[in-house]
Amino acid sequence: MKYRTIGTDPKTRREVSVIALGAMLFGSTTDEKTSYAILDRYAEAGGTFVDTSNNYAYWVDDSLGGQSEELLGRWRRSRGVGNEIVISTKLGARPLAPGTGYFDGADGLSAKAIRESAERSRDRLGVDRLDVLYAHIEDRNVPVRETVEGFAELVTEGTVGLLGVSNHAVWRVERARAIAAEAGLPGYELLQYQHSHLRPRYDMPYGIFPEGSLGHAGPELLSYLKVERDLTLVAYSPLMGGLYTRQDKQLPPDYDHPGTPVRLAALRQVAKETGATVNQVVLAWQLGGPYPIIPLVGASSVAQLEESLAAVDLELTQEQHALLDGAF
Repeated sequence: MKYRTIGTDPKTRREVSVIALGAMLFGSTTDEKTSYAILDRYAEAGGTFVDTSNNYAYWVDDSLGGQSEELLGRWRRSRGVGNEIVISTKLGARPLAPGTGYFDGADGLSAKAIRESAERSRDRLGVDRLDVLYAHIEDRNVPVRETVEGFAELVTEGTVGLLGVSNHAVWRVERARAIAAEAGLPGYELLQYQHSHLRPRYDMPYGIFPEGSLGHAGPELLSYLKVERDLTLVAYSPLMGGLYTRQDKQLPPDYDHPGTPVRLAALRQVAKETGATVNQVVLAWQLGGPYPIIPLVGASSVAQLEESLAAVDLELTQEQHALLDGAF
């Protein structure tokens, strides 16, 4: 395994593995035995960065979520896991009532909701401090300053370490960071957005984003990341839920454009040259590229995890990077 540092403050920064493990379906679709096996293997391989959310996975059983955090809490206790494993979680998108979703109303990003949601996450995870806490989705009903101050209070109190943000417009991320910097408060240092080698059309309405997707790492976010070197992108769904390799899955409509076949062809060419899988090439491309990216991989079996872990040691040549970067 290889490692990188996230965060800048010596009091809160952490060294984490360059591959993060997503626990979204652990304790729901992925049963406890399988979840434990995946977590055990990840830790054995040197993995130290596990991601979850307070609303995972509410859609499986029309609940409020929390199954993933609860399973991770049980796993930690059963294995005697301490702070060597960094667990990140999110708040702001937990449904307010069973049978609904975050688009119907969610816990949100008010100071009160942040404090209460973080406390419940600590209880479910069985920790005194959340290593990383993200604002999961935007809450435009709450002033940005209130959200910034609400998160900062928890860091100052020592119940939260690093702060992150996910699925926000870049201008709102920058506004929040500017408010925090001006006030001398801790601000967002991790960005969690969907990012893979295939690129969607960012102008198409996407779920709760009628103007176009704010959940993908588009050109504006990547250029922001290149300039703000204290930030790290945690790239969720880098393997697109198996779309690169599974014949039974279709690409979403926002990927139906002339660039998609070109990028797929480049991936397959590099996979053939290296003897690696397409999935491994995607991960190696992210790990070896110009941006500070930590791929966040999911797994429903140990075999799937093993495939992703092997990408850590896959070194692409400059020519292969150039081919992958130039495909559009």
